[in-house]
Amino acid sequence: MKGKTVIITGAASGIGKATAALFAKQGANVVISDIQEEEGKATMESIVANGGKASFFKTDVASPEEMEALVNFAVKTYGGLDIAVNNAGIGGELNPIAEMSLEGWQKVININLNSLFYGMKYQIAAMLKSGGGSIVNISSILGAVGFGGSAGYSAAKHGVVGLTQTAALEYSAQNIRINAVGPGFIETPLLNVLDAEMKEQLVALHPIGRLGRSEEVAELVLWLGSDKSSFVSGSYYPIDGGYLAR
Repeated sequence: MKGKTVIITGAASGIGKATAALFAKQGANVVISDIQEEEGKATMESIVANGGKASFFKTDVASPEEMEALVNFAVKTYGGLDIAVNNAGIGGELNPIAEMSLEGWQKVININLNSLFYGMKYQIAAMLKSGGGSIVNISSILGAVGFGGSAGYSAAKHGVVGLTQTAALEYSAQNIRINAVGPGFIETPLLNVLDAEMKEQLVALHPIGRLGRSEEVAELVLWLGSDKSSFVSGSYYPIDGGYLAR
């Protein structure tokens, strides 16, 4: 990863933060993107304090203009773009479909799906200019199955997989590999809305007997971003403690 430049959205916490730290440890120039400015800058400062190279750029991923500006910032700051990790997302409104608000539906689709189209549109254009790259889109186990009360989230994450596969068909021959990762339930701030009993119910859905850790997902993302996965494109990789095997 030494000398390569990576954009990571949603890098202020959770999977994004762990991924940023791992890429930096491997020598990458890390562009940390998040709408949470204070937490995002703290991630950057932590990386720099540990000898890594990182910059922060505040971004609302639901805005195509801001996603374009993020890519332009990375190219201007480090001279190009080699890897992008489209990770930013929200859990969204929890309601059955007939009771879900239109605003709740639109918000989760904008942040969890539209943002990846915006990101790839500008990331791919930058990578084509420099001869190629790798894009890793963070989907979910709910990109493969449904989950009651999470229609918007599940629809968006299914969409991420389809978008990933289509982009891979279009650009793999031009040396841009595009893959998706499907985490199970991971111990991140997204689960802070749940009480202890609900968390235990989630644990029971994973045959491995626990929730995942952000650092475990980061290792898979690193591999997909690296040349070690040079023959991998258009794939969807669950990392779920056996959830989908049930």
